[in-house]
Amino acid sequence: MGTDREKRVGIGGFGAIGMAVGRALDAGELPGLQLACVSANDKVAAAERMVDYKLPVPVTGLAELSEHADVVIECAPGAVFRDVAEAAVEQGRIFMPLSCGQLLDHMDLIERAHATGARIVVPTGALLGLDAVRGAAEGEIESVTMVTRKPPGGLEGAPHLVENDIEVSNLAEPLMVFDGTARAAVKGFPANVNVAVALSLAGIGPDRTTIQVWADPGVTRNTHTIKVEADSVRFEMTIENVPSLENPRTGALTPLSTIAALRGLVQPLKVGT
Repeated sequence: MGTDREKRVGIGGFGAIGMAVGRALDAGELPGLQLACVSANDKVAAAERMVDYKLPVPVTGLAELSEHADVVIECAPGAVFRDVAEAAVEQGRIFMPLSCGQLLDHMDLIERAHATGARIVVPTGALLGLDAVRGAAEGEIESVTMVTRKPPGGLEGAPHLVENDIEVSNLAEPLMVFDGTARAAVKGFPANVNVAVALSLAGIGPDRTTIQVWADPGVTRNTHTIKVEADSVRFEMTIENVPSLENPRTGALTPLSTIAALRGLVQPLKVGT
């Protein structure tokens, strides 16, 4: 186990997000944290991606990450979420899920974390205002709504579009492709709206948080507008995220948010709730 000053980090999933976080750790950009191991479907490819690292680390199985790390980051396909999460929680690790939408199907992990001493830390991701939403939730929140607009290419292949035979590839104007709860949104767009679940968990839950998803040929950035009505505050905020070059379905801010969340684990000063 690492000391309080040096926590070992394991990354479950070594795609665009995992690689960005891994590079930052290997470069020494996060004092007090060190990269201990990674996991990927293609272990050979993962090892090759670390060829320029100062200190290449072992490529392990998903469930083995928590045997080598104090902090386990999940940025893998949703189908293997439980493999990463359960091992980390059972061993009392700090578990940082980026596929936070999967938490809705595995809420028992939160109760297990109480028993094992594990912590589940959900990064802000490609969103803003979660501190304000959490603060408002200490009072009474009447409604939380998020409107997401994405370039059509970033939504292609989403289960909701496929199941409802919605075509977005040749749009000439914006098309609302979904209007419903955060819980339903993450089922229909598992690679696109994990931010909706983070928002709902910070506020009034996945069944009362309303989400609209628009395929908009007029935007080049993933855009989220949050509206909150509460007894203590009323606010509306919009964020425009640059799509990741490696994966247009996610924002370039997501790995940076993860790095910031990691930094917050070891810094003596914490800003925000």
